[in-house]
Amino acid sequence: MKSKEFIKEIKSLKKEELENRINEYLEEIENLRFQAATTQLTNPIKLRTLRRNIARIKTVMSAQ
Repeated sequence: MKSKEFIKEIKSLKKEELENRINEYLEEIENLRFQAATTQLTNPIKLRTLRRNIARIKTVMSAQ
């Protein structure tokens, strides 16, 4: 998902939904880190994308 589309989507969500999304992303990051530690990670760029999406969500939350 492109960042502009993602930002439009998260601006329309409520605070609780944004917090849930952050928690989902954090769980996914944790799983990807375990995969990276065991050399099973197939797409390392996904980690960076998830971290950036969390930052975008937190930015929108602070602006609301």
